Amino acid sequence: MPLSRPRPEGLSAYIAVTAAYWAFMLTDGALRMLVLLHFHTLGFSPVQLAYLFVLYEIAGMVTNLAAGWIAARFGLTATLYAGLALQVLALVLLAQLDPRWSIPLSVSFVMCIQGLSGVAKDLAKMSSKSAVKLLAPSSQGGLFRWVAVLTGSKNAVKGLGFLLGAALLAAVGFVGAVMAMAVTLAVILGGVVAFMPPGLPKGKKSAKFTEVFSKSHNVNWLSGARVFLFGARDVWFVVGIPIYFYAVLSDGTPSGNHAAFFMIGTFMALWVILYGLVQASAPKILRATQRTQGDLIRAARHWAMGLFCVPAALTLALVLSPTPQPWLTATLVVGLLAFGAVFAVNSSLHSYLILAFTKSERVTMDVGFYYMANAAGRLLGTVLSGLTYQIGGLACVMGTAAALVALAALTSGRLHPPPSAP
Repeated sequence: MPLSRPRPEGLSAYIAVTAAYWAFMLTDGALRMLVLLHFHTLGFSPVQLAYLFVLYEIAGMVTNLAAGWIAARFGLTATLYAGLALQVLALVLLAQLDPRWSIPLSVSFVMCIQGLSGVAKDLAKMSSKSAVKLLAPSSQGGLFRWVAVLTGSKNAVKGLGFLLGAALLAAVGFVGAVMAMAVTLAVILGGVVAFMPPGLPKGKKSAKFTEVFSKSHNVNWLSGARVFLFGARDVWFVVGIPIYFYAVLSDGTPSGNHAAFFMIGTFMALWVILYGLVQASAPKILRATQRTQGDLIRAARHWAMGLFCVPAALTLALVLSPTPQPWLTATLVVGLLAFGAVFAVNSSLHSYLILAFTKSERVTMDVGFYYMANAAGRLLGTVLSGLTYQIGGLACVMGTAAALVALAALTSGRLHPPPSAP
């Protein structure tokens, strides 16, 4: 069945895909917060904490390249189910972690499990995002609206996952939290398999792996901009800000740790929820229905330039106050929420443009390539997060974020409207 053929029951399939993606991202957000806070309390350094997520991002890069071909070959439902099943397996395996193990063994074990979770996430993400291109109506900005709703709601749910992870860690401990999520996700997977309606393509046996590398000028430059954009977010998001807030909020006692976990989880949850809500509203914020594709392409650079101002201002504030102060913590909270709002518009615009640039017959290939770049950006940010925090504290972290956003703006300036676009 060719990928470009109109699909029956498109809305029903879209709803089912979105629900499955929500379930996955709830556990993904909770797992990230569980791992970060649990291993920080065990005495892991910022660089060691960053290492825990490195294989997760490397696996994402490899998976996205392969997943585009796998979906084109075997169908989108197969890759979606595989992503959910692998996440269940990763959660069950993580519960086997023994606190008596040495730190090198623990780091190696968790890195491998996180790598498996990274494979799972990007299988589910690529499947969900590709489905939008095939199922969304093509008229009256339908594509931008559908991808904005999927992406925005996913991030709002992931934000709830951060809060859930912190709450479960405080309430039932690491193993109890991980097993509870594994059981819940397994039940949801069974429901999705049983009730998934028709509407997604089954794949083509003629798909070749070499087709995953895009020859499109716009797809390649947009992928480059995505590397720098997500590197700029994760350079502070993965290690720097959570560890800074932990140092400010916890007094080192068990009750103080639990309170700090809850407050950090709440902030991270609110940040991601705000990010998701703004993403879902991006078509309205950008007045997308009243603008041409060329206007939206040019807007990518302008919004990236606006985003640069936020980490640059926060870097200045941190330089002026090298030690934690109440005013500085308040400034960071407000500034990072502003970063989230502007970042969300940038991210939503990118998510629309990759689907606008690709053709239906190779959508899984281009989306896989694009999200490979997305994973590369997260990998870059993850490595730099622990490294820059250990070298120069939060000021170095935010200065690096500003530099990466500037590169994203320069790269976005290389995008051009396709000849057929208005």
